[in-house]
Amino acid sequence: MRVTTQLVIVVMLATAGAGAWCWNDQRVSQAAEGNRQTRGGGRPVGVEVAKPRIATVAVTVEAVGTALANEAVNITPKVSGIIGKISFKEGGRVKKGDVLVELDATELNANLEEQRIALQQAQRLYDRALALFNNRTVSRARIDELQASLQGAKARVRANEARLQDYVIRAPFSGRLGLRRVSVGALVNPGMEITTLDDISSVKVDFRVPESVLALAKPGLRIQAESVTYSEIFDGIVKTLDSRIDPVTQSIELRTEFPNPDGRLKPGMFLTAKLSIDSRDNAVLVPEEALISQGATHFVFLVRDGKASRTRVRIGERLIGEVEILEGVSADDSVVVRGLQKIRDGSTVKPIKPGQPSPPKGTS
Repeated sequence: MRVTTQLVIVVMLATAGAGAWCWNDQRVSQAAEGNRQTRGGGRPVGVEVAKPRIATVAVTVEAVGTALANEAVNITPKVSGIIGKISFKEGGRVKKGDVLVELDATELNANLEEQRIALQQAQRLYDRALALFNNRTVSRARIDELQASLQGAKARVRANEARLQDYVIRAPFSGRLGLRRVSVGALVNPGMEITTLDDISSVKVDFRVPESVLALAKPGLRIQAESVTYSEIFDGIVKTLDSRIDPVTQSIELRTEFPNPDGRLKPGMFLTAKLSIDSRDNAVLVPEEALISQGATHFVFLVRDGKASRTRVRIGERLIGEVEILEGVSADDSVVVRGLQKIRDGSTVKPIKPGQPSPPKGTS
């Protein structure tokens, strides 16, 4: 009885082992068949392809910067004094030389009047002595003494007139004023802010760009910038380049200028810019969806002799929906656009039109 039982168990184990071996062999065969089909044999995989587009591509560099007024200054007094008159309105426009503030100069005016009277007296004495000198009544030494007194009186008048000008604060250039910080009757001292003045008929923006574009970046280049405040593009021009490269960031600063006749761009506004530094003719462009990226490495699938060829490429500029290929693709190639997830290098493929179903299984 025991022998019979043992024989039955042995037979069952042998049967199970044979079945497992057959099942595993079938899996290996199916996998090999799948690999064979994928790598070029068997039925083709339907993919959408496209021809590269040849066009002229502008080489651009993106940067960010902050708008600065073309000219900007804090209006401050040069001397201490009491504000006697304010002649400007907050936010108003002024021209160069317009009077903004007048300080009380009563004492200085009185001193100036006294100096002018003294000058007139010195002039009369000198003229009288000069007439007598011609008649040889007055010595030459007396003439020289009176002439020195006259020159001194003139110098004192000029000094007081110049000092009086410091009591009248004028606009150093044309522009728009800011907020008023003082009132009539306030005591102001040198350096105290009265208001601000900005010339924003044009604005300056400083951008930093990589050292690698230094050979192409030069004054006169066109630049476009946009702000989150306005949904429009502002056109400007590169005015000058800094004389030094930052050794830490390996970048150089560009100073650009944007016309601002309507005053929409304000100092301190954040701008994102695109600088067109060069252009390439006959550039090869492919749809962006054809690009496969693995870190800093990029690939595309080309269709050659009915098979997919995984090709490494070097990319250039990115456009809306397209990417420039610098190396790896020519104008005559066909690039796989859709169906990339179904193919491998060497897969047999069949180009299909957009929206057309893939070939049914078993067809070639």
